[in-house]
Amino acid sequence: MKTAIIVLSDPKAGSDEALGRVFNALAVAFEYKSAGVPVQVLFAGAGTRWPAVLNQPAHPVHGLYKQVLDTVVGVSCGCADVFGADDQGLARITANAVPGTSGLPSLLGLQRDGFHLLTF
Repeated sequence: MKTAIIVLSDPKAGSDEALGRVFNALAVAFEYKSAGVPVQVLFAGAGTRWPAVLNQPAHPVHGLYKQVLDTVVGVSCGCADVFGADDQGLARITANAVPGTSGLPSLLGLQRDGFHLLTF
């Protein structure tokens, strides 16, 4: 069983809900990683803003983020462009060549590769 976790929540929302979503996404990644189950995390939509926030040592989820950073495959290139996100050196994913964008992740491609999709 392979799982891809897509983080869409917006840290600029400033809400407990957005923090709860990214925390739970990373906690699930940690659980799967600890169990030896293949897992990938990717940031899309306004969620492409999270890496810059999570890289701040004072952030409450920073430690967990560092624990699962090796599972993070990157950020949606087109979404990072739209939302002005700092990708923090993560790969920019462009597998889905949506016209008028610089490319997005291919959720269909992930499913075809046998991944279950979880969104937060």
